[in-house]
Amino acid sequence: MLKATLQSNSRNKAKSRKSHAAPGRPRSDDAHRAILSATLELLADIGYERLTISGVATKAGVGKATIYRRWPSKLPLVMDAFEELPTLKSPDTGSLIDDLEELLKDFVHSLNSTPLALVLAAIGGERAHDAALAKRMAPVFKARRQPLMDVLERSVARNELPPDLNLDAAADVVMGPIVNRIFFTGNNLDENHIRPFIEAALFGINRLRK
Repeated sequence: MLKATLQSNSRNKAKSRKSHAAPGRPRSDDAHRAILSATLELLADIGYERLTISGVATKAGVGKATIYRRWPSKLPLVMDAFEELPTLKSPDTGSLIDDLEELLKDFVHSLNSTPLALVLAAIGGERAHDAALAKRMAPVFKARRQPLMDVLERSVARNELPPDLNLDAAADVVMGPIVNRIFFTGNNLDENHIRPFIEAALFGINRLRK
């Protein structure tokens, strides 16, 4: 199921992908997808530090040379693989709370149905120890956050939020409880029960009363 999901995502993005890879001989799409899928699976299983090109090659059923023709090292390979994972959508329903509910339901669904949660944990933890990884991934994470920022910016334009609001801090308040629940408590979060968290972020924790 996991491999099928990853391969499907890879096929859907194949035409639009701008690879970080080094120039080299064209290889088959099947090999490309297998390499990216193997990279994500290993990231989820053993983390970034222990992931090796040799391990990816073995899991993907290709030679190391096949990988090195496309990616000069582990970091750009991981970056390309990370781009295969689902991104946030930026709904525009005309209502802030409805937009956030739709966006976060998609986010939680992705966390529950793909390796996204484990890969985020692996990369996020390693950033504290690997300056090169932190530098290269910073704009990637910022781009993935942008759909949420777009939702908040539109709500300011609709006068649902004050014009002097710190949008970065607001985004942290909205996303923080979801991330904390999934990564730090060990509890699953049903995508269909996301609205109370949004209401608490927007209106205060009294909305979480039993």
